[in-house]
Amino acid sequence: MAVLRIPKDSLKKIMDGKTNITEPTACVVKFYSNNCHLCHALSSYYIDISNQEQYENIHFYAYNIDGDPQIAEKLGLNGVPSIALYNVTPNRKPKLILLDDPERPNQETWYTVKDITNFIADNLQLDHSRAARRKRRRQQRKERG
Repeated sequence: MAVLRIPKDSLKKIMDGKTNITEPTACVVKFYSNNCHLCHALSSYYIDISNQEQYENIHFYAYNIDGDPQIAEKLGLNGVPSIALYNVTPNRKPKLILLDDPERPNQETWYTVKDITNFIADNLQLDHSRAARRKRRRQQRKERG
């Protein structure tokens, strides 16, 4: 799926859980700045990740913080680039999950492809279907006795 640049109002809808989605989905957001050389270098890797078949049901967005300088503080970003994941479920406010700064940052892109793909794999929660929830509840009841 292509990376879409989103404006402030679209990011707010994602953050508030006020999207028009009807099925659980994940949204990955890259926060960047026009003056950030790391952000620009990371861009092609981010696009490549978004186009991988295994991520075809994930929405990839890019958000320019230049027009919204308070967003970094509001979300607790350490700077840019920053990567966030929202597991969006209809009628629920999603939790923000931020990719930690790497222990050994890549000098050209800050994050590596592996940093981002591992982050997505570790935090992806798309198994929100009604049948999956029922199955989990049955399993939990069995475990309780």
